[in-house]
Amino acid sequence: MKITLSILLFIFNFSVFAQSDNQAFKNLARTTPKGDLAHNLVSSETDRIYDKLVSIRRDLHANPELAGNEKRTQQIIKQYLIRLGIEVDTSIYAHSIVGILKGGKKGGRKIAWRADMDALPGDFPDSVIFKSKIKGVQHGCGHDVHLAIGLGIAEVLAKRRQLLKGTVYFIFQPEEETFKGAKKMIDNGLFSRINPSEIYSLHVTALPVGQIMVKPNEMFAYQRRIRIRLKNEVTEEEAKALGDEIHSSLSRVQNHAKPWEIQHISDSSTGLMNPNTIFKDYLIMDEHFKVYAKNNERYLDTYLYETDQSRLGKIIPEIEQIIKESRYAEKLLAVSFIQENPTVVNDEKLTEKAIAILKKNYGDYSVARDYGQVPYFNDDFAYFQQKVPGVYFFLGGSNAKKGIVAMNHAPNFNVDEECIKVGVKSFSSLLIERLNGK
Repeated sequence: MKITLSILLFIFNFSVFAQSDNQAFKNLARTTPKGDLAHNLVSSETDRIYDKLVSIRRDLHANPELAGNEKRTQQIIKQYLIRLGIEVDTSIYAHSIVGILKGGKKGGRKIAWRADMDALPGDFPDSVIFKSKIKGVQHGCGHDVHLAIGLGIAEVLAKRRQLLKGTVYFIFQPEEETFKGAKKMIDNGLFSRINPSEIYSLHVTALPVGQIMVKPNEMFAYQRRIRIRLKNEVTEEEAKALGDEIHSSLSRVQNHAKPWEIQHISDSSTGLMNPNTIFKDYLIMDEHFKVYAKNNERYLDTYLYETDQSRLGKIIPEIEQIIKESRYAEKLLAVSFIQENPTVVNDEKLTEKAIAILKKNYGDYSVARDYGQVPYFNDDFAYFQQKVPGVYFFLGGSNAKKGIVAMNHAPNFNVDEECIKVGVKSFSSLLIERLNGK
């Protein structure tokens, strides 16, 4: 999950978060299935292995590995899958792992579940007793939780393999934080080895613990890094003033909303779960351009976030026009995107089917519909979705009553580990129904 430096200044508002937190505890209670034998067995098996999954998560948290260095993590996952009798392939790319679980019945779909593996560079404060033992490296985004959930789903389904149709591919992906791992796995032949017809993933984040949230189409705003090159005759102060003018002219929000205040994503009146959310129909930018001189030129760099894909092609011409109408028209050399990552786009039909399955098995409150697009973050799961229809979920990990805030890439990032239980139960049930369904 990618994020820019601006969010590191964020201060979480507990009073806002607590408005939806009471409902979250009610939602968590509803993770007991509604009478179906198969899903009751999923629930009881998850409860049985929960403590083991928490131990694995804490071990991974204490021993994080950066993108490209996930050697120990790979071995832990590999041995876990092998003990479950799951076929393992580690030959596709770097420290990636693909576990292949074949059902005991004929027919069925071929489905993939993806979990990302790598940790972050950084030494943010971490309040847990199992904090990182590796200086300068920490699981500050929640990938250790994703791994525990992925292994839990693998174990639950492996115990029921004789009752399953089809095949499940468990993709444990390295190098997500550098936005390289998914594409590298694809480029190295992932989908010539496996052929899923649908793919799923999740990310734990600062929603109330246990709350699943999803929507069709874009989950995040489109992220672009833009660069403006001027003649070096423009001073640093002049360049900063021009950057402020571009920021003011280009930015777009609805009704004086402030979608950059990401701490409000779970607010009941303005957050993602409200149809009137402030997190839709916007173009926002990092507050200030990075201004510097290089190769006898003046550079202005910044990140921007646009919710409407159709507007992306207009951004560079609009910036060029702003500069041409300023006193720096003769100083302009070029405007370009220097980073254009794809964004997560959920398949509409699969998303609606997944919502229906989760609600049927775990109640209407088990999954909330997302009405917005989150700025700052992104995920290279988008590359998998370019090849295979897929759905990406948010899973809440925050708990205001316990003082736990799962704001990714921020100081004191933490999760309520009950979200592991919710993730394993909910998505094991989802995969079983997709495998065995018509």
